[in-house]
Amino acid sequence: MDPIKAIMIGAGQRGNAYAIHAHNKPDDLLFVGVAEPHETRRNDFASKYNIDAENIHLTWEDVFMREKWADVVMICTPDNLHYEPIMAAIELGYDVLLEKPIAPSEQECAAVAKAAAEKGVKVVVCHVMRYSPFCMTIKDIVESGEIGEIKTIVHNENVGNVHHSHSFVRGNWANKAKSSPMILQKCCHDMDILQWIIDKQCLRLSSFGHLSYFKEANAPVGSLSRCTDGCTVDCPYDTRKLYLKGSEWFRSVAVGHYQATDDEVLQVLQTGPYGRCVYRCDNDVVDHQVVSMEFEDEVTVIFSMSSLTPDTSRSIKIMGTQGQIKAHSSMKSIIVSNFNTGESREIETVAAGGHGGGDTGIMNAFCAYIRGEDVKNISEISISAQNHLMCFAAETSRLNNGAIIELA
Repeated sequence: MDPIKAIMIGAGQRGNAYAIHAHNKPDDLLFVGVAEPHETRRNDFASKYNIDAENIHLTWEDVFMREKWADVVMICTPDNLHYEPIMAAIELGYDVLLEKPIAPSEQECAAVAKAAAEKGVKVVVCHVMRYSPFCMTIKDIVESGEIGEIKTIVHNENVGNVHHSHSFVRGNWANKAKSSPMILQKCCHDMDILQWIIDKQCLRLSSFGHLSYFKEANAPVGSLSRCTDGCTVDCPYDTRKLYLKGSEWFRSVAVGHYQATDDEVLQVLQTGPYGRCVYRCDNDVVDHQVVSMEFEDEVTVIFSMSSLTPDTSRSIKIMGTQGQIKAHSSMKSIIVSNFNTGESREIETVAAGGHGGGDTGIMNAFCAYIRGEDVKNISEISISAQNHLMCFAAETSRLNNGAIIELA
């Protein structure tokens, strides 16, 4: 069987994370085109996947100037640049892998789902967490009936203070108007996990959340507008620590490509957004939020997101009529307790690749789904639109003093 022919729209961090599937499994996926405005990223992607010159484009519009010339498109552009290319792809009959969120507004999400259904194309949204061995194991335990019927869940997303400073204070997702609300951009993963595990509709919810810490009122005495201006404050968010001496991922995001030199990094810190004082940015997304939800059949859920944690992880406690599941993603361990026997067992999950193996998992599932195979638990557009609705409702509630929002 010939490999699936794909076009990458947006060859940045997430695009490359999915594209590696073509390198690892060349019989499964073949890239025949790319659209990316950043010259270095565009050229690197085209070179890595041997894309012909006539199929290398600067913009997504260029891709759709001609009739359909591949099997699928992968849309990995910034949040506010999802809607127009996905609608153009659907119109031409492409199947699509779409980076989350679907779009920044409820109306656009609904329009995408409707268009895909009417056109009969397959759109898979990148809720990669559900494809990780960690989450898949939890789902299998629930479906086995071992803990009986789910009655309540407590779920925490620990964003991590440094990660938050990078992505949601200095980075691309710091400002709601330029990207999307925190509950949508970061936590649509969690709404997807909850809806998927419970397998029922959310009926109503209420939410509270604030930007409490990463703002100018909390700037240390003596701090400057840029770390590189000679700031002498001992700060965990000092860009010189995080980017000049920090992870390759941070460096590559700041500069725009991997293996950046120290001089390149220093230059962007002196002039770009990643060099700003973390307390003096234009960020307006929350740094902590809680959502209370009621699902069908009297299932209740508490979800909490916080940036004020040292680790980046998720923990979940699922309480059923016959037992309990307690799990923590950073430890990759799942403890299942049985009420009848009084015993507990621990399951260790093993994963390789980004998002706890979710990046690998979604690409395997996506390619199988496009080939017409029966794929369990695929995050297709109609399901994703539902969990996005929960995010929009939570943001509406938060902005209205925790008002109860009915989703029915």
